[in-house]
Amino acid sequence: MGGDVELLGLYWTISGPVEVHVGREWSLFDWADRCAEARTVGFSGLGIWHADLQHVLETRSLREMKQVFDDTGLTYLELEFLMDWFLDPGDERRRASDAIRTLLFDAANVLNAHHIKVGNIPGTPAELSQLTERFGELCAHAAEHTDAKIVYEFMPFDVNVRSLDSVLTVVAGAGAPNGGIAIDTWHMTKLGIAPDDLRRIPLEYLSWVELSDGRREDMDDLIDETVNHRNLPGEGEFDLPAYIEACRDHGYAGPWGVEVLSDELRNNPIDVIFRRAYETTAAQFGAERSKA
Repeated sequence: MGGDVELLGLYWTISGPVEVHVGREWSLFDWADRCAEARTVGFSGLGIWHADLQHVLETRSLREMKQVFDDTGLTYLELEFLMDWFLDPGDERRRASDAIRTLLFDAANVLNAHHIKVGNIPGTPAELSQLTERFGELCAHAAEHTDAKIVYEFMPFDVNVRSLDSVLTVVAGAGAPNGGIAIDTWHMTKLGIAPDDLRRIPLEYLSWVELSDGRREDMDDLIDETVNHRNLPGEGEFDLPAYIEACRDHGYAGPWGVEVLSDELRNNPIDVIFRRAYETTAAQFGAERSKA
C-alpha cells in the first residue's frame, strides 16, 4: 500500500454529514473519535475547518485538543480556511477575516499546525500587486505567532489567481520564507494544469499537495460538483499517479492530504469514511511506483 507515505485525512473528507458552505459546517464526529479513527486506519494527521474548530472549542480548550491529538500518536495538522485577508482593513469582510485569522494563528501555535490554508473561495476581485503585498503581510504576521506555513490554494473560483503564473506572481513575489503554494489535484485538473506543469514551481514554494479524484468533464454546476461530487483517489478519471510522480520527482518530500468533498462519502459511518479515504489514497502511491 502506501508504505512510508504520510497521509492526512482533511476536514471535508472525514467530517461526516455536514453542509459545505451553506449550513452547519461543524462535524457531528467528536474530535477524540476523529483522532482515534485516523490512527486506526493509518493516517498521520487530520485537517480542521475554522467553523468546526470554533465548535470544538465550545467544549475543549486548544491544549486539550492538542493532548488528544498527541495521545493518539498523530503528527500533522492542517488548519483552514482564511478568506478576505487581502481586502482593505476597513472592509467589514476583512474585519470578520481578521477574527478568523486570530483564531487560526492561536490554534496553529498551540496545536503545532503544519500549515494554514488561505485563498479566495468567494472569488473577490483584486489586483495581483495588492494580493502580493497582503500575502507578504499575512505571512509576516503569522511568523509572529506560529511556525506553520501559510499556503495559498488557487482554484477555478479564484478570479485573480487561477494559473501557475499568477500564483507564482503572488507567492514568489511576496518572497516570505513561511509562504508557499497548496496544490489540489482537483483544482489542477479542472484548471487544465498537467502534472509536469508543477515542475515549474520552485521547490521552496511547493509546500502542500492534496489528492482528489473526479470526472474530467465538468458537470453543469461546478460549485455543486466541487463540494458534493468528487471521487476518492483511484475512483475517478484523474491521473493521480502522474501528479504524485511529478511532485516526488521534483523533490516534494512532505505529507499528502486527502481532499474529497463527496456527499456519498459523507453519509457513511465514521469508520467506513476513514478506512475508504486512507486505503484508496495509499493505493495511489503503489500505482505510482509500479508505473515508474
